[in-house]
Formats: sequence, C-alpha cells, structure tokens
Amino acid sequence: MMKISKSILAAIFILLMVGAQAFGAESNGGHEAGSDRMSGMDMQQEEEVFLEEKEIDGYTVSFHVMKAAPGAEQEGSHNLMIKIEEQGRVLDDAVVNSKVIAPDGKSESKLLRKMGDWYMNAYDLGEPGKYQLIILFKTPDGEKHNGGVYYEAVE
Repeated sequence: MMKISKSILAAIFILLMVGAQAFGAESNGGHEAGSDRMSGMDMQQEEEVFLEEKEIDGYTVSFHVMKAAPGAEQEGSHNLMIKIEEQGRVLDDAVVNSKVIAPDGKSESKLLRKMGDWYMNAYDLGEPGKYQLIILFKTPDGEKHNGGVYYEAVE
C-alpha cells in the first residue's frame, strides 16, 4: 500500500480550500465588504486571505497568503503562495525561492514547491505586524527576477 506523507495531504487540502474560496468569491452575488448581507464566514475568509498582484520585469506575480488548514500548522501558521504569469499564461517551469522578513527583523528563506498553478511553502506569520515577502525566481531562459510585497498580520 502506498504511504502518503502528511505534508502532501496538507498541500492537497490547501489546494482544495483555495479552489473553494475562489468559487465562493465568484458566487458571492457581488456583496461588498460593508454589506450587511455578507455572512460571518465570508467576513472571516476575507480577513484571513491576502492576495496582491505585482508586475516584476513584465511578469504578473500574485502574492497570496492564507492561514494554514487546521492540522497543517506544523510547517507554519500560514501558506505563502506565488503565481507567475506572462501575457496571461501561467509560468509553470520557474524555480522560485522566497524570503520572509518578520516584524522583529528575523528572516527565513525557503524554496517554493509547485502545486497546480501556484508555488508555495509554509511560514510562521502568526505574530501581529508587518512582514516583508520577497521572491527570487529564475525563468526557463536563465534570467533571474525578484520583487516583493508587504503583508500586515493582525490578531
């Protein structure tokens, strides 16, 4: 019988959660953040999910942060997910390294793993404050590109 590691199961679960959240975002009926018709769960997901796009050397890079699924926090409290697109096409053959600088100045670097259209890994981003999320990616042509965004963690 094939043995499946906990991290693979956690990654599959996370991908399913991302898909469910994307489906929910498309089918929310146009509710705005201030709408009183919005359910508490929608507001909770809104607070826990961070998504920011940035242009880096002609590539559209999506930085996505979400809380780790229950039971998957052993690798980190949150998942950093990166999607790289060129002219609307997902770039799926890059090598992506990441670095997170915490509010206290400590940093940690990790190679991101390919999961569907996203590159991802887990980091501890549970303490309130401003984190710097930095990536360095190498495209198939051998060129290196880097950039980053800030993520504000709240209690």
